[in-house]
Amino acid sequence: MNLKDLETWLWDAACAIRGPVDAAKFKDYILPLIFLKRLSDVFEDEVERLKADLGHRALQLVEQDHKLVRFYIPPQARWEAIRTHTAAGLGQYLTDAVRSVARENPELEGVIDMVDFNATAAGQRIVPDEYLARLIEVLSRHRLGLEDVEPDVLGRAYEYLLRKFAEDSGQSAGEFYTPREVAILMARLMEPQPGMTIYDPCCGSGGLLIKCHLRLLEVHGVNENGHQRLPSELAPLRLYGQEINPATFAMARMNAVIHDLEADIRIGDAMRQPAFKNAAGQLQTFDAVVANPMWNQSFPTDLYENDPYQRFGLGIPPTSSADWGWLQHMLASLNDTGRMAVVLDTGAVSRGSGNQGSNRERDIRKAFVERDLIEAVILLPENLFYNTTAPGVIIVINRKKRHPGKILLINAGKLFAKGRPKNYLTDDDIAAIADVYHAWRAEEGFSALITKGEAARNDYNLSPSRYVSTNGQEETLPLEEAMVLLREAEEERAKADYALREVLARLGLDL
Repeated sequence: MNLKDLETWLWDAACAIRGPVDAAKFKDYILPLIFLKRLSDVFEDEVERLKADLGHRALQLVEQDHKLVRFYIPPQARWEAIRTHTAAGLGQYLTDAVRSVARENPELEGVIDMVDFNATAAGQRIVPDEYLARLIEVLSRHRLGLEDVEPDVLGRAYEYLLRKFAEDSGQSAGEFYTPREVAILMARLMEPQPGMTIYDPCCGSGGLLIKCHLRLLEVHGVNENGHQRLPSELAPLRLYGQEINPATFAMARMNAVIHDLEADIRIGDAMRQPAFKNAAGQLQTFDAVVANPMWNQSFPTDLYENDPYQRFGLGIPPTSSADWGWLQHMLASLNDTGRMAVVLDTGAVSRGSGNQGSNRERDIRKAFVERDLIEAVILLPENLFYNTTAPGVIIVINRKKRHPGKILLINAGKLFAKGRPKNYLTDDDIAAIADVYHAWRAEEGFSALITKGEAARNDYNLSPSRYVSTNGQEETLPLEEAMVLLREAEEERAKADYALREVLARLGLDL
């Protein structure tokens, strides 16, 4: 099967349960079954390969020693048993099947067994058995074994479904899906090398980590029968991710296995309880970080002030936006030569600049600039992301900059193709941005190089549109950024009111 055939087939699977299930929920039912079918077909292939050495007793020996295969699939969870299950209660049968796989393979607990195929709402089955039977028949059209489909092709199809689901998920899509071309661009900026450790503290469905793996294959892989393989003498990437949402964590783990990757992905809140620590209980550090955290997230001030990992030494972010809190967590997670690429709201690089007095975000941004940590800022086009029409920025941080004292600003706001429902970056757009970054050059109307001194003269406003004009138009303030500014102003007003009340109370006066 080629990619187009696979995508068509998987979309047919989504259509099989259209009706009782909203499109945004398709993934909850389809992805675990695709995953189970892949595991089952690969299990059969592994048993067949073992027959070359063990003869006809191969399956019997596997039943006795499950470690002979990567994932042991119990008889009742093998695809042929599922397909031929004709008795009533298919939903319960599927639920029991995926739970049996999780019991036999502890690393899949909370991954494959997240959904109850027999679930009800208001006394009615959410997905009746006849729809599940139709879905199973569609999925049974093709095998997903070792010789049937390559991990990269199946992974691309899996991400095709994630994109389709994201298009129908609206605001919630940003929790699990970063647009594919943005993820590819970030991997091109990082240019991962063999053996590197790469971390995403809010990894969603794992797309940013996987794109780094695919970029490594693209650059260092060898072609075997039309597919890229990493030569045996080169070490693969070591991938680490954390995700707070249990359903999205499950998608990330499935995505990694489908891509045939060994990725250490853990569940939890990386800001409150980071999962990766060293023997001394301090944060583990990595060669690279890639991330797209929730923009303008709200965390209480005491999270920053009482942090046991000393992550926020460059300043306490406002409660209205955790953007620079996330950046400080990621900076603390970089080793001495580490680099990172992070997607944030455009306001992260401009809010507070030009204001009289202090501003928390501006002051943290100033600290990053003065410590020469910011290597580049890339302004993206509008309407790329599924949970907002606002443009984003990619901030590149480097602990060991190639060009000390300089910052590259790229205004890629006009580089996009119109799509439905979202705009997208073409391959040429991605290449143009990456080439300017790696060549470190200024181009009229596209990029500029500034010094730390120039950043200081502009009150640490690092918005590329301030330095690189594409059409002479005034930049407009996105609604999301205006709302953050409003919340910041309300926060400052509340602090000022409190201070005034304290003064008046000492004077024996009322407000």
